[in-house]
Amino acid sequence: MERRLRANSRRLQALREELGVTAEQMTQLGEEAEDARLRALVSETALSQREHHDAERHAAALSRHRAEVEAEIERLERDQDALLDELGTA
Repeated sequence: MERRLRANSRRLQALREELGVTAEQMTQLGEEAEDARLRALVSETALSQREHHDAERHAAALSRHRAEVEAEIERLERDQDALLDELGTA
């Protein structure tokens, strides 16, 4: 049980670090997507529209990834709580 707790703790730490990196990337991608949107509005070319679409698609994919990481963190925290409860009653 202690081994599972240690492994769970290491995984939680890694996921929290990944979540921080993802948040930074989302900020950057959000800015890039906004810039691409403005360029697409101003230039009205097919290339600028495609760049805007690509930037939006990347931002959406990163947002989905963040949600997956957050869900995994929540699941691991529940698992950790259950393991600690078991350890406390053992």
